[in-house]
Amino acid sequence: MSHIVAIAGSTAEQSKSTDLLKRILAQVEAYGFSTQLLSVRDIPAQELIYGAGKDSPHLNHVTGQIERAAGVIVASPVYKASYSGALKAFLDLLPQKSLAEKIVLPIMTAGSSKHLLAIDYALKPVLTALGATHVLNGFFVSDDLIQRDPYGLLSLDDEAEARLREQVRALVFAAGLPAPQKDYEPTEY
Repeated sequence: MSHIVAIAGSTAEQSKSTDLLKRILAQVEAYGFSTQLLSVRDIPAQELIYGAGKDSPHLNHVTGQIERAAGVIVASPVYKASYSGALKAFLDLLPQKSLAEKIVLPIMTAGSSKHLLAIDYALKPVLTALGATHVLNGFFVSDDLIQRDPYGLLSLDDEAEARLREQVRALVFAAGLPAPQKDYEPTEY
């Protein structure tokens, strides 16, 4: 079974970018992929700040998941016109070419559309520095297009939802659809 890994770059317990990743992973699983959600919160703060050694079980778990993945989704809220500092520290711990031969989908959420270019000018360069050669256009969404219902569930406006589905399809087809175990149709999330 093909594998897709998602990296959540927010340090918040309840984060729009992390909740968006969970929603994306459900869509990816409908195509038959196995998934794993990793978070900057998975690496102890001491290791993020001072660097994790090669014997770190946390870092070994993360790098192992990325190594076996056909695709990687990286999501972050916009902080100071860029991705989160915790995500930068997390990415700095990865081996130099850890994203080589991976399909990468960057995702960013922001308070306003003024940060629309943060994916292109901030996130994509660091992903390329990690060896990514196939970085998809990405998905950016501002707070005015995201709502939470009374139960805390995330929903997007129709246009943003359509753009998101397009990026998920691009990811799964570029990563190579796994051979179905049985007849199935991907369900809409």
